[in-house]
Amino acid sequence: MYKWYLFLGALNGFVAVAAGAFAAHGLQGQIDERALQAFQTGAEYQVLHALALVAVGLLRRHGGPSPWLDAAGWCLFTGILLFSGSLYALSLSGYRSLGMITPFGGLLLLAGWLCLAGAALRLPRTD
Repeated sequence: MYKWYLFLGALNGFVAVAAGAFAAHGLQGQIDERALQAFQTGAEYQVLHALALVAVGLLRRHGGPSPWLDAAGWCLFTGILLFSGSLYALSLSGYRSLGMITPFGGLLLLAGWLCLAGAALRLPRTD
């Protein structure tokens, strides 16, 4: 399972960098400033949480199965899809109603971090 978290983290990192480059070079002057800022926010959050997914994969690889890490990974991945995905779609389409999805993604990202914290508390002591 750890390979999936590493794969999803790496893939999301790739997409985030591509989205950031697209925002900087392809969207400048094509959409209004507020939409461009929302798109860039989506890319920033995606790259940050892609790294968190990689961390989940590495912890899972070295620590073995963990329901807390699995919950963290799936919350982070789904949160990225909903949070960043809705910001990308909102920015490119102009449909403001897509903004209703963004907070659900944000809640999942928060839940992912809490689950990662729970997993950290359950790691075996090495000192």
